[in-house]
Amino acid sequence: MWRDAQVKILRQNKIVGESRVSSLRRYKEDVAEVSAGLECGMAVEGNVDFQTGDIIESYRKERVE
Repeated sequence: MWRDAQVKILRQNKIVGESRVSSLRRYKEDVAEVSAGLECGMAVEGNVDFQTGDIIESYRKERVE
């Protein structure tokens, strides 16, 4: 997971929201990236109604020339 990543929120295999990570923390430290399997805290833009069991899928759009 990384700061400024685009995210999709999935609930029961259906997309219930999309947003962007605006803040990412590991313990109390503000970080740019967190590796898979590690705990972190994050804030996303907009009003996202997270529920227990939701899956957060992050992705990055890149321009290929």
